[in-house]
Amino acid sequence: MKPSQKKWIWISLAFSALALLIIILSTIDENTLDYLQKINIWFLLAAIALRFASFTFLTLRLKLMAHSLGYHVSHLHCFNAVIANLFMGAITPGKTGGEPVRIHELYKAGVQIGDATAIVILERVFDAVILVFLGIFSLTVLLDVMPSLSPALVGFMLIAMGLMVFAIGILVYALYRPDSAKRIIMKALFWFGTKIKRPLADKSITRFDTEFDTFCKSTIAFSKTSKNGLYTGVACTALFWLAEFSVALVILMGLGIAPYISESFLFQIVIAVISMVPLTPGAAGVAEISATSLYALIVPTSILGVFVLLWRLIIFYFNIFAGFIGSMVILRRELNSSQKDV
Repeated sequence: MKPSQKKWIWISLAFSALALLIIILSTIDENTLDYLQKINIWFLLAAIALRFASFTFLTLRLKLMAHSLGYHVSHLHCFNAVIANLFMGAITPGKTGGEPVRIHELYKAGVQIGDATAIVILERVFDAVILVFLGIFSLTVLLDVMPSLSPALVGFMLIAMGLMVFAIGILVYALYRPDSAKRIIMKALFWFGTKIKRPLADKSITRFDTEFDTFCKSTIAFSKTSKNGLYTGVACTALFWLAEFSVALVILMGLGIAPYISESFLFQIVIAVISMVPLTPGAAGVAEISATSLYALIVPTSILGVFVLLWRLIIFYFNIFAGFIGSMVILRRELNSSQKDV
């Protein structure tokens, strides 16, 4: 593991741990022990099972989208790419570090770089479209409680939605005006290459020139001859977010708290959208504070800190643990491959 990656891991963990410590210390009281004694372990195990289910839906999305373009990538290979992606997403701002991992793993499975890039970008687009739609819906439904929310919280959500809409707009422009988009991006790359003056920059520009056309063809293929890839991708994305948002719901029931199904789902949508803003690695600290601010409206203060802790253990820390294992599998494979080539 590179020193820079280790640094991001510690920064991410530090942000999250500090936020959790402050939240727990500020919410714990004499009633907390009573709530802890009523914890139902089966609901917590169910929450972990839902986390595995969300991994499965992401794996199916990657596998089926690749299959729609004519590639046969094994389920195990896709699963390992997904969990390794979650690890990188947990230690990079805006969870953007996972995309290169998925592209690399698809390439290693025989998928052309342009096709792999199209698949991964479309995955991100599916996430953005669903979150923007759900975000607008949640803002509409939450109008009554909006005055109770922090202005910063609402601001972060609006910024995140704006960024996602902007990214979707760039992709649509690239599809409808590929030549124009390519010229603009190539000019930006040439400008960047003159600034850093490295051979790697020239190589990257040349590689982009050839792979951009493949990317556009692949993306267009999804909308024409490979529509099944779009349909299955959207379906798996919806199922992923359903499983993801249900984790908090099941934890609430495990703590003996009324589930507040509609409110909990709406809160999870808000948190997911805010987490897309590239402020801290893996949204560490931001997610904890956002969850505390929102769930304080329905969860008793005595158990609020415990709820946020359990939720982050399953949603965030489990990503790091499982993703680290997946990353080590990839690293070991790469080392073995390099030794065979020598």
